[in-house]
Amino acid sequence: MTTIGCIIAPYGNPPSRFVPFARTAEAAGLDEVWLWEDCFLESGPSAAAAMLGATERLRVGIGVMPLPLRNAALTAMETSTIDGMFPGRFLPGVGHGVQDWMGQVGAKAASPLTLMREQVTALRALLAGERITTSGRYVTLDGVALDWPPAAAPPVLAAAKGPKTMRLVGEVADGVVLDGDAGLSGVRQAIGLLDEGRETAGLPPVAESGPGSEHPFRVVAFLHAATGKDAPERLRRNFARWGVDAADDETLANHASWGGAGALADGLRRFAALGVSSLVAQPTLDEPDLDGFATFLGEEVAPLLR
Repeated sequence: MTTIGCIIAPYGNPPSRFVPFARTAEAAGLDEVWLWEDCFLESGPSAAAAMLGATERLRVGIGVMPLPLRNAALTAMETSTIDGMFPGRFLPGVGHGVQDWMGQVGAKAASPLTLMREQVTALRALLAGERITTSGRYVTLDGVALDWPPAAAPPVLAAAKGPKTMRLVGEVADGVVLDGDAGLSGVRQAIGLLDEGRETAGLPPVAESGPGSEHPFRVVAFLHAATGKDAPERLRRNFARWGVDAADDETLANHASWGGAGALADGLRRFAALGVSSLVAQPTLDEPDLDGFATFLGEEVAPLLR
């Protein structure tokens, strides 16, 4: 079953907005809310824990925590603590981080791929309750084990864009987070690259790795979405901010969904058909009514997709 979620971006939303938004999203019937740990805005784990504590069934994902900022043991401790309080409702995601930001804090990695391989491998092992001793380029652990590992380890998701990272995520992670710039063609290409990585690791392809399989793999896709008369114009302005030229209708349709409930559901359905397991609507940064958008998405769009 494809899950439906919504993003609350840190831009323009102070920490005081996160808990009320989570309550709104849950009341509307959404499955998930996703947040970003962008420098130098809100912390991912602390915001996620507060949102989970304020709701009863909503899942909260972080897309994503920058690996260069984090020690693998600390990320494992935070993840297991949150999962222990709210079992099965926390979706931790990690990624390379924006390299300029990593440079600002003196954490830029010379080899982001090596860092991801070492940290994701260690994080998954620790969350599985293993005791780890390893000495790598970036991760050094000496007999480290969690005292309170999760009863069922949450999936460790990883963000990817380039082909090398995409293959690596397919090889070492439990799922991928695809940002809103990927579009339909990007999602299609990503799944092919993920399958190459999974083949390297001796794992089945993404299409055979749904919930309940022996090696489940989650595909999370952020999808630009808007409703209202000015939706196309707002989407184009939003893409311009991210450096994507969506002036023509074909490009816009490849990257976004807009319109009433039926039109938005049809747009999201195209992504689900490619193998996306978590459809996460990304409102425009100038969305005039974020709570209203989440309510519309949960009460009017999501039922059409279920």
